[in-house]
Amino acid sequence: MRLTVDKEADALYFRLDETPVMESEEVHPGIVLDFNAQGAVVGIEILGLSKRVPADALKNLHFQAA
Repeated sequence: MRLTVDKEADALYFRLDETPVMESEEVHPGIVLDFNAQGAVVGIEILGLSKRVPADALKNLHFQAA
């Protein structure tokens, strides 16, 4: 898994695995899902990140595994 914040594009991308993306679909304004050939979600892109998350919150990433 990989998480990327692109400040210039004002976007966050969460990649679940490295299989090729075959299709993308905007499921909500500014929320794009990437699908592989089997139809599984392999990536999630959030556009307009600065409007959705306070700048201070982007400085820290908390990861929790159950």
